[in-house]
Amino acid sequence: MEQKLISREKRLGIQLDWQTILGRLSRDRFFYMLLIPFMIWYIVFAYKPMYGLQIAFKDFSVFKGIAGSPWVGFEHFMTFFQGPYFLRTIKNTLLISFYSLAWGFPAPIVLALLLHEVRNAVFKKTVQTLTYLPHFISIVVVAGIVTNFLAPGNGLINIVLEKLGLEKIYFLTVPEYFRTIFVSMNIWKEAGFGAILYIAALSGINPELYEAAVIDGASKWKQMWNVTLPGILPTIMIMLILRIGHILDVGYEAIILLYQPATYETADVISTYMYRAGIKEGSYDLTTAVGLFNSAIGLLLVIIANKLSKKFTDSGLW
Repeated sequence: MEQKLISREKRLGIQLDWQTILGRLSRDRFFYMLLIPFMIWYIVFAYKPMYGLQIAFKDFSVFKGIAGSPWVGFEHFMTFFQGPYFLRTIKNTLLISFYSLAWGFPAPIVLALLLHEVRNAVFKKTVQTLTYLPHFISIVVVAGIVTNFLAPGNGLINIVLEKLGLEKIYFLTVPEYFRTIFVSMNIWKEAGFGAILYIAALSGINPELYEAAVIDGASKWKQMWNVTLPGILPTIMIMLILRIGHILDVGYEAIILLYQPATYETADVISTYMYRAGIKEGSYDLTTAVGLFNSAIGLLLVIIANKLSKKFTDSGLW
């Protein structure tokens, strides 16, 4: 008898839960309808293309299609791993990503902290506008600006060097300069836009914490270390995890616009190798294998970074 009553109560509870869920769906139906375009975009552009990942394991032919192409297993992966460009592309990708992480990741944080201390509203808004505008400039235009600035004949940098009595340098043909140029260009382009997120996080810090710190005699420097940075630490860790997940995704557009055969030694990365192999040589199966390898490493890095973040800061993506 008791078991029947318990099972009946469970059924009633489930029915009530479903009624509650359906009631909420009906009440908020217009809000849920706003998700439909996003879900359609995600299905079409994120999940549907996963069907094409099997190209990485096939001897793909455009005329036979994906289904008609024969399976070759891990042959394309081995071709990439044993190829002459594997070590070079991996090394350059990791180095450029490391330099971008070491210099580019703190840049928007530092900019946000500096703007947070500015009390002149007009100056603050002016600087913030000027720093985030480069984000909206096409990478083609930005690369053109960099090329003109570093031009060996009439580039601004070389004009300054000439005035100082130094020899002109064709920077874009010197392999040792490429990584510095690329990282600096991206910092200038993205630091201001990236700072917006940290400025929003800074505005959420309770002002009473600063008042308590002032009463305790804390200087501006100590307020930053003991109040400001801990307040935005969860945001910093989330962005760091996401950044680590894309550590192998060095944007090929900017590199292709800047590099040339003379700088392949330090400029050729995984994405540019995929561009040459896929677009120029038509090796779609090899390119897909390289892209899948890249994504798998990125997923592994995200999982490791998230576990470390949860362990040391109690902040993570999940």
